[in-house]
Amino acid sequence: MSALWIAHVTVTDDAAYKKYAELAGPAIADHGGTFIARGGRYVQLEGKERPRNVVARFPSVDEAVACYHSDAYQKALDHARGASERELVVVEISE
Repeated sequence: MSALWIAHVTVTDDAAYKKYAELAGPAIADHGGTFIARGGRYVQLEGKERPRNVVARFPSVDEAVACYHSDAYQKALDHARGASERELVVVEISE
């Protein structure tokens, strides 16, 4: 079953986070991930507000988790650490 990778982000260092995004995109694509929302308009209804929200669709939860743990994504993530505050969750789609 497909899965959604949902990230809520507050960027604290634009230059470093830009480098993360440049490296993360190809890593996500290598695992079958496609972006369906990236930094667009949102309405915060509950919880902690994060001004950047990203959603990617993956073929499965396992593929999304494999992406997260991949060397390529971890290299990208090195640039996000210290440059952002984030929450990330992978959710299986019930179809």
